[in-house]
Amino acid sequence: MKIELNRKSDQTLINQIANILAERIRLGTLEEGSQLPSMRKFSKENQVSLVTVSKAYTLLEKNGYISLEPGKGAFVRKKEQRKSIQNREIENYDWQLAIPDYIQRSQYMVTLEPENSFKLSSAIINPGLLPSTYLTKEINQVLQDDPRIVSRYGTVQGDYEVREVIKKYLQQYCQFKTTSSEIIITSGVQQGIDLVARTFIGPGDIVITEAPTYTAALDVFRNRGAHIIPIPVDEEGMQTNILASLCLTKKPKVVYTIPTFHNPTGTVLSKKRRIDLLELAQRNGFLIVEDDSWNEIYFDDILPPPTIKSLDNSGHVIYLKGFSKALAPSCRIGVAVSNGTVHQRLLTSKSCADLGSPLLTQKALIPFLSSNRMNTHLEKLRIALEIRRDKVIALLEKYAPVEVKWIIPKGGLNIWLTLPSSGNTDELLLKAQQSNISFLPSSTCYPNEPQYNHMRISFSYLENQMLEQSIIDLCKVMELYFYEIKPK
Repeated sequence: MKIELNRKSDQTLINQIANILAERIRLGTLEEGSQLPSMRKFSKENQVSLVTVSKAYTLLEKNGYISLEPGKGAFVRKKEQRKSIQNREIENYDWQLAIPDYIQRSQYMVTLEPENSFKLSSAIINPGLLPSTYLTKEINQVLQDDPRIVSRYGTVQGDYEVREVIKKYLQQYCQFKTTSSEIIITSGVQQGIDLVARTFIGPGDIVITEAPTYTAALDVFRNRGAHIIPIPVDEEGMQTNILASLCLTKKPKVVYTIPTFHNPTGTVLSKKRRIDLLELAQRNGFLIVEDDSWNEIYFDDILPPPTIKSLDNSGHVIYLKGFSKALAPSCRIGVAVSNGTVHQRLLTSKSCADLGSPLLTQKALIPFLSSNRMNTHLEKLRIALEIRRDKVIALLEKYAPVEVKWIIPKGGLNIWLTLPSSGNTDELLLKAQQSNISFLPSSTCYPNEPQYNHMRISFSYLENQMLEQSIIDLCKVMELYFYEIKPK
């Protein structure tokens, strides 16, 4: 079955496929009880990934148009069956499909996982490793001391006392001095990326990212109509020599980088390349967005190189830092540090976005960030995560197929695995999901021409026993996959 897909459309291929097939079912072009092409056949005929087809078929099943029968295929439901499933009168909203949107959905699709799956895809820290009890007490204490805090808005820039505490924290842990007036409190790093994009990026502007990179950042830049150019990553991070050559013919506006324990590969940008990148920014007049989520989570007692912001004396670096992952994900507290008019323009964007981050959660972090508790917590967290990393590496060495290679991270939460060039982790993910295992396939991490033979697994979320079993099971799935794709 060949259908017309618009690969330049703002609508995802998943939604395009689902909408076209749903329309054919409603018009009767696809008859009741008829069988749709297999996912693999549909994928090949329309030159889309197997994962895309799978998610489109799943969406059609969810909306009542088809039934997926294991081992048999996908079948068009009878009209009566569709109506019984569509009790929400979904057809009353069909007119909405004619309204185009400008939303990129890669990150959203990544999060659509079964609740009971072994989530090797989740780059978040197990709740048992977080100081939840202490922070809950602090929130209660804040409410007792000042019950009226829930009736007040925070300032757009963020609470002054919180910014003062964070200023000292950044000097201690992130190796640079700033002032509270240069700090903006954000709802996590993600809002910081969005503020930069809505402030400085418009249609056609050139944004440089690493290849691969953080999926949600790509979505933000695409939503702004940016022309994204990827720069490959090696064992020393972004290859700045390629960026230097690019600057001879192109004029980047923003370079987005995760230099320390890069997501998804775990690599670290060397100090020399950090200096090179800053010098390129100074010569070519672009902004560097330094996403520094993992600086404090280093292993083997080896500190990462200085932050790029610590080397910056000309205001070229916008520094983004999150506190949610290592403390309390629900608090959604991050910071954006910048200088000069760049800072003022970001602050203006913040005022348009939310009029200020929640005050209660800001205040609750003050005792933690300003005491030795934070240092103690980080030390324990590093030990716990390093043990988990070592366990996963040992399991991979024991059970993984010989064809699979990986990078041993020096910090952070993730391990980047590489299959032979003939491998496809989109296909592998479908097989892993049958064993209730999820991971992040590399195809979601590239802005243009994706590579399909890599995957990111996170060792930070699952309980220890579940982590061990999921790695062993994943290795079994890979063994079976390699056997199936081996030339006969």
